[in-house]
Amino acid sequence: MDVTAILFIAFGLAMDAFAVSIMSGATAKRLNINHALRMAVSFGSFQAFMPLIGWSVGFGLKDLVSGIDHWIAFGLLVSIGLKMIYEARRLDLGKKENDLASLNVLLMLSVATSIDALAVGLSFAFLAVVVVAPATVIGIATFLLSFLGVCAGSKIGHLFESRIEVVGGLTLIGIGVKILVEHLL
Repeated sequence: MDVTAILFIAFGLAMDAFAVSIMSGATAKRLNINHALRMAVSFGSFQAFMPLIGWSVGFGLKDLVSGIDHWIAFGLLVSIGLKMIYEARRLDLGKKENDLASLNVLLMLSVATSIDALAVGLSFAFLAVVVVAPATVIGIATFLLSFLGVCAGSKIGHLFESRIEVVGGLTLIGIGVKILVEHLL
């Protein structure tokens, strides 16, 4: 898998965390650099770790699905992208009452925003992609975008949150189509 595809995947996967980070910054009473760092480290770590888990599981199944691996990768990426677009349409920031900076909520959000990365890790295994570099890039991209999201959220609020998730979803769908077309041609 080329560097450009990995960067687009990292960007697409980071959009959930970015959107939640913007919401967190928008709802924070007083923006604190520790709040932004804590969220960025948590989201980035989970996003980097989940593809490793997915890859480990997928690697064990690789021989069973080698003939249809590109269809599985396509299906997973398109499903994730569509889910992100659907969820972006359902966002209602005004009803969030949780303290997004609390440890319990932060851990739940970290898991929820990184489930997609687990599925991408499965795709990497089916496509025989060495996972360490992509997982690192995904983690770093998520860290940076999450940190920026908290800071931006405090400035611009939730004006663009749902649009950001739609862009991330469309990006993952595009990569899924690219993988399928490359394997069919």
